[in-house]
Amino acid sequence: MENGHQNQPPFSLFKPLRCIVKLGGAAITCKNELEKINEENLAAVSAHLREAFMSGEVVGMDWSKRAGQLDVSVDVDDIGDQSVWDARNFIVVHGAGSFGHFQASKSGVHKGGLDCSLVKAGFVATRISVTSLNMEIVRALAQEGIPSIGISPFSCGWTTDQRNVASADISTVAKAIDSGFIPVLHGDAVLDHSQGCTILSGDVIIRHMAEVLEPQYVVFLTDVFGVYDRPPSEPDAVLLKEIAVDEDGNWRVVNPAPETMYKEVEITVAAHDTTGGMVTKISEAAAIAKLGIDVYIVKAATEYSLKALKGEMQCNIPHDWLGTAIRFMRKYIRRYNTAIDDTTRSKIKVTAPEAFASVENHH
Repeated sequence: MENGHQNQPPFSLFKPLRCIVKLGGAAITCKNELEKINEENLAAVSAHLREAFMSGEVVGMDWSKRAGQLDVSVDVDDIGDQSVWDARNFIVVHGAGSFGHFQASKSGVHKGGLDCSLVKAGFVATRISVTSLNMEIVRALAQEGIPSIGISPFSCGWTTDQRNVASADISTVAKAIDSGFIPVLHGDAVLDHSQGCTILSGDVIIRHMAEVLEPQYVVFLTDVFGVYDRPPSEPDAVLLKEIAVDEDGNWRVVNPAPETMYKEVEITVAAHDTTGGMVTKISEAAAIAKLGIDVYIVKAATEYSLKALKGEMQCNIPHDWLGTAIRFMRKYIRRYNTAIDDTTRSKIKVTAPEAFASVENHH
């Protein structure tokens, strides 16, 4: 998925892009209940996004009539000629969680084959499911006064070839940002030049946009505190707080200290996950960090995620912060004023996707 946009983005935004935020599907939906949103978490995340990136009065932007309501409650006179809200540019990309994956896995959309009636029907069903979730997330953000606009990759011409991004029209996203809106994208069913169709992961979308739009940092909000050396449900799982990525995309665990790591890391991918789960997340995060863009993986709706969203982790990682920071190796060399010697390097080298920490169903 390499392209020629890494050094000179084709889109020059009016204001630099502050952050790309990934809302993990497992964090904002109830993963064991089909198409059920975790309302409490989504509301908390929306409030955190507003606190981190916006200032000024909250102006509700969801003027839709909801079930059980007799009318739409909005007083346009209260909005009137208010000054435009001050917002730092950011983008939201969300996973599907309990939306979309069931439909995609049952029909085999990720494997392609649009000449098969089941696959074609599943393609439609998957998009109905993921776009309905997208609308609910846009609604939640709008209720917090965030001028969010849902953007579907399929509708914007994103395509793949052998499941790698082949074309992606970023102009709609860029124009939305420059017009003062917050784009909200999602993992989607898209056309594939080789196999007819597939599922485009939100993590892959983030990696591609990071290459083109160059955010200051990227935050992945999940339902656990970060990346672990094994499934976090296991009692001896260790949180990997700081990881460095070298120019080849290889990983070095720098916190906890390498000499304290006695176990090999493991990978698990939920059976219904058609996007690659944590394996894809880690691979894409490595590519982003390799660009010199810090990546933070942290539990949604916590004080730790709020600090990451605000950009407070960009200098030093506080000892009591719970999350995983992934950075380009040169930043650690500057920080510690020393290089990692070959002996230590061999002990702590982790290469995605063959070996890395995993979380079950965090996409």
